[in-house]
Amino acid sequence: MILVRVAVGKNIKSVACINSKTMKIFLLTHERELRRVTNTGAIALQNAGEIVERILWQRLNPPPLLTRLIANNAAILLYSNAQFSAKISSIEPLPEHTITDSMSLDRYDNIIIIDSTWQEAQKIFNQSPYLKQAAQFTVKTENSSSYKLRANQPEGGLCTIECIIEVLKLKGEYEVAANLAIKFADFNS
Repeated sequence: MILVRVAVGKNIKSVACINSKTMKIFLLTHERELRRVTNTGAIALQNAGEIVERILWQRLNPPPLLTRLIANNAAILLYSNAQFSAKISSIEPLPEHTITDSMSLDRYDNIIIIDSTWQEAQKIFNQSPYLKQAAQFTVKTENSSSYKLRANQPEGGLCTIECIIEVLKLKGEYEVAANLAIKFADFNS
């Protein structure tokens, strides 16, 4: 535990922090998602805004923050199993930047999730060379997606909020994950 001294008006208070690292989940969002009432990334933004930040994807204008984090190996791109299974057969090895165990995820405090439909996510990945340079992580979960507000969800694929919840659990943020799971269940019913 770390004690941090914080100025509040003229007073200085000591505040206990559990750790000195701050996890950030960046939602690289397709512009169409901003208009969709079925966008689950919005749930995380509304209920975990201190952890989750939205960055609008622009094909010709890569976000400087993400490109810098990727170049410094300070961010990891989350892909669910369905995204990988669509790209990789069981015979082919995973891409060299792929991390498959949760212990390796611990070394990253910055996680990038593509927030869009499955078809748009593939387009974003294919049209963004900087994302191909990022370390990649695959979520392995026993649970199938419970998301039912959109069609064409691939088998084994998770929606954005489900990915965020799984990452939060892997990073030990159980209370935030549980809160988001409740909000998602309400949204999805």
